[in-house]
Formats: sequence, structure tokens, C-alpha cells
Amino acid sequence: MTGFAMKFTALAAVAVCLAATVPEAAAGCADTSRVSCSWHRIRIDGGRTGVTCPSADNVTEALGSVSGNKYTAPSGRVFKGGSVTAAAALVIDAQPVMAPVKQVVGHSPEVMTAGYPESGLSNLFVDTIMDAVEKASGKHVDVGIVNFGGIRVDMPKGDILVDDIMSMFPFKNSLVHVSLRGSRLREILDSMAAGSFQVLGGIRVVAENGRIVSAEVGGEPLDDEKIYGLATITFLLHGGDDLFLGENVETVVEYPVDIYDAMMDYITAETAAGRDITYGTDGRVIIR
Repeated sequence: MTGFAMKFTALAAVAVCLAATVPEAAAGCADTSRVSCSWHRIRIDGGRTGVTCPSADNVTEALGSVSGNKYTAPSGRVFKGGSVTAAAALVIDAQPVMAPVKQVVGHSPEVMTAGYPESGLSNLFVDTIMDAVEKASGKHVDVGIVNFGGIRVDMPKGDILVDDIMSMFPFKNSLVHVSLRGSRLREILDSMAAGSFQVLGGIRVVAENGRIVSAEVGGEPLDDEKIYGLATITFLLHGGDDLFLGENVETVVEYPVDIYDAMMDYITAETAAGRDITYGTDGRVIIR
């Protein structure tokens, strides 16, 4: 599956859901004599015409069917000709190619979003990266730092597809183990407190008036002289999201494992063990 194919079919899926719910807007866009057009963003939840995001096994149920110049939506609503039928045909015809990324890999009982300063989804992200770095490196990991911007979409309620995880974590950043002194870690935390926090794991911090009031690693106060193991990603080593986690540290070692692979390994392992994908908050970041 190429990136182009995935992007094309993802856009087409949006088009069919929009067209099926706002035919007037779709018709306007199909008219090449008109200079501009507008679209309405509609959540693909089946609320209008029954159209939902398909998996590999329920294409007709989720998207409906096209016969000749007639598109029948899952709700039974019929569209004859025009951009609605054309968009539906594009999406439905693309589904066999999309089957590998439409496989169900897990189940989430609730929607999970990435909220500041911590959330279930962001905590899941960083904690999984910490475990993956420890496994890849064979070195102890005390702390994890990743970025909120690395999470691009929510974890859906219900079936989790391969392309949900691909869309959630699309960036090809590799895993990194950093060894650094507590004094350097304190500088990083103070810099976040003065601006905005990124996603933290293995540590509990309390910030007030733009400064760190307290910081604990593994239940113990942050020790300026101790060497800590930090799990992170390549994007954050030299300025990504204003972080420089690879600078003024003891060692930096990168590993050929990217974020998607680490997250997918977690999802599939939990699913194989018969567990839903769920996570919560624990008060690891408190801003007064």
C-alpha cells in the first residue's frame, strides 16, 4: 500500500460521506463552470445516510452500493448520477486495495482524545514509547517525553483499524534512548513550565507561575546529580516543538523502530491477550 493510495482513498472516503449528506454542495463542486464551492465537515457516524468508515469485511454495509448510475446508501437513500454516485463509486472500487489497512486490530470501549496537560491517549503514547525504547535498547528507562503534535487523530470508539493507528501516528520518527543528568532534565522541565508541557511519562511534576514546584521520578525527588534514562523520538532531539532533548546530555542512541511500529505492537499484543485498548490519567502533570 503506497502513501499516495492511502491519501487518495482517505480523501475519497471524506468526499463520499460529504456528498451523501450535502448533495447541494457536492453538485456545486462538480460544476466546473463555477469558480468556487464549499464543503461541510460531517463526522462519519452514520447519522445522515448510514455511511460509516468501513473495515475490510463490511464494505457494502458501511458504504452502500453502486449499480449503473445509481448509488444506494446504507440507509436506503438513493442518488441517481451526479457527483454523489461518482464519489461513492470511487470509494467502493478502492476498498479491495485498501483492505490491508482496513483490518481490525483492536477494540476501544470509548473515544480517547489527546488533551492538555495529560490525557488517556497521550499517556498511552508516551508509556508505550518508554516500554518500546527499553525493549529496543536493553537499557533502563526512567522518563519519557514525546509531543502532543505527534498524535494526529483520536482513538475511535469501537473497532480500531490499521489505518486508525497509521492516521494517529503518521510521522516516521525513530525511537531514541538518551542518558542525561537530573540537572539537565530539570532544565527541560522548567522550560516546559515556562511555555507549555509536552507529553510526560515516568515523572510527576507540579508547576506554578511558569516554574516547576516539584518533580518526582519513580516516586523519588528529581536528583540533579543522578543519570536518568530518557525515552523519546528523533524529532525532539534538536528543536522539534522547541525541545532539544539530544543536547547537553551524556549519550544519545537511536534505534530503527518508528512510532507506528511501537504503537501497533502494543495494540496487537493487548488484543491478542483479550484486552480492550483503554487508558487513563494519573495526575502526572499538575498546573496550578
